[in-house]
Formats: sequence, structure tokens, C-alpha cells
Amino acid sequence: MFTSFKRIIKWGLTNFWRNGWLSTATVSIMVLTLLVITVLLTLNVVANAVLANLQSKIDISVYFKLETSEEEILKVKSQLEKLQEVEAVSYVSQNQALLAFKEKHKDNPVLLQSLEELEFNPLEGSLNVKAKESNQYASINQFLESVYYKDVIDKVNYMQNKEVIDKLNKIILDVKTGGLGLSVLLALIVFLVTFNAIRLAIYSSREEINVMKLVGAGKWFIRGPFFVEGVLYGLVAAIVTLIILYPLFYFTSPKISGFLPINDIFSYFKANLLSFFLLLAGVGVFLGGFSTMVAVRKYLKE
Repeated sequence: MFTSFKRIIKWGLTNFWRNGWLSTATVSIMVLTLLVITVLLTLNVVANAVLANLQSKIDISVYFKLETSEEEILKVKSQLEKLQEVEAVSYVSQNQALLAFKEKHKDNPVLLQSLEELEFNPLEGSLNVKAKESNQYASINQFLESVYYKDVIDKVNYMQNKEVIDKLNKIILDVKTGGLGLSVLLALIVFLVTFNAIRLAIYSSREEINVMKLVGAGKWFIRGPFFVEGVLYGLVAAIVTLIILYPLFYFTSPKISGFLPINDIFSYFKANLLSFFLLLAGVGVFLGGFSTMVAVRKYLKE
């Protein structure tokens, strides 16, 4: 049993080196795919970080009529906080709004003088509402437009922010869809290349295969080396990809770290080198192994 396993490994290695140019081409395509997938994942992290930053700056403000009491505003705040879509609600009183207005326009004495001449505070109390996801503001706005709140709410600035919110939602969707589509396309290319590489390897070994069948070799003794070859494609591709990623992250880290929640992506890469290798090797071995399985089942029938 162990001897047979050693022979399967040995023949798989022999096939890998014997079909040198074919192995090089297959590994190269797989390396390109793993590189693109890694870069794509990195870009996805960058995009998500940027989008999260933008999303954190978007909210809707609910302005209440001047005659609305603080108690009534806080009741609305309490109801909003019970909604699943709401992440946070902050209350800005009339006095806080007035102080903020004076601070903002402290270099405009005419405006401040006009404000002092008024016998009342013209600024409304408000609630700043932040949703968990940018696509949830519409339902929050719908909740605020209910008949129950019409007597106390003056206006909601949802429509002013709607264009920004809609664009943000579209960007998020495009990033996810584009990333998924490109990953599927690259995986398909790797499958086809590996499939054809194994097919050609089977063809070039047809005489040895026929001899083994004649002497009664088992099914897995014949098929095993090709699985070894497919797995080797993935392992070698993962190692080469890591070798390329090391200087790539080293030189690009200072330029992209500012967009990431990680201060130094190169240090993060070094600290998680084993995890990166296991991820890349897992993807490579899966693609190589699956392609080999399909090719072997098709071209090595009983």
C-alpha cells in the first residue's frame, strides 16, 4: 500500500517535470489567477474601507417644529432607536444648534447682530439618524413620514442626501458584482487550462497507461499520478504567487495603507504569511484537483 502510494507520488512528479513547458504554462496561468484574486481581494478591502468611511459620514437629519417640546423629540428618538435599521440617533437641542450656528458664523458680525435682535431662538431641534446600511435610509424616512409624526416634524433632509445614498449603494453593488464576476471568469480559465494540460499529459503517457492496464494495475494507481500533477500545479503556483506578492506588498504598502484599516499592510502580510499561503494553496489545489478530476474521468475511462 505504502509502496504503491510512493510510486504514485513519484510518477506524478515525473509527469510534472517531463511535461516542463506544459507545466510552466499551466502554473503561470494559475499564478496570474491567484495574483489577480489576491489583488482583487485587497482592492475589495480598500473599496470597503473607503465606502465605510463615506457611509459613516452620511446620515439624515430630522428637524422639528419650533413648538415641539424636548420631551416629544426624545420620544421620537426612542422610537427610532427601536428600529432594526438604525445604528445610532443623536439629539441636537435648539440651544446646541444656536451655539453651533454662532461658532460657524463667528466671522460674520452682521448676521450675529441680526440674530441677537430676535426675541426667540429661530433654530429647530433635530435628530441625526445613522442607518446600519446605506440602503436602509428609505425605510427610515418612510417611518418618519407616517401620520403619527406629521404634527411634530417640520422636515427630513432625506431627499437632499438621496442622490449621494443611491450612488453609494450602486458603487457597493458594482464592486461586489465586478469582483465576483472576475473571480468566476479567472477560475474558469484556470479550469480550462489545467483540464487541457492533464488531457495532454494523459495523451503523452498513453503507452505507459496501456501497459499498466495490461498488467492489471488498479484504477487509482493509473489515475493517482495525474491528481498529484494537478495538486502540484496548485502548490507551485501558490509558492510562486507568495514570492511575487512579497515585493509587491513591500513597495505598494506605503501608498495604499492610508486607505486601509491596517496601518502597514506589508507587516500584516508578513505576520500572516502562513495564512496567505494556506489560502492560496487551498484555492490552487482545489482548482488543479477539480480540473484534473474532470479530465481523468473523461479521458481515462475503463
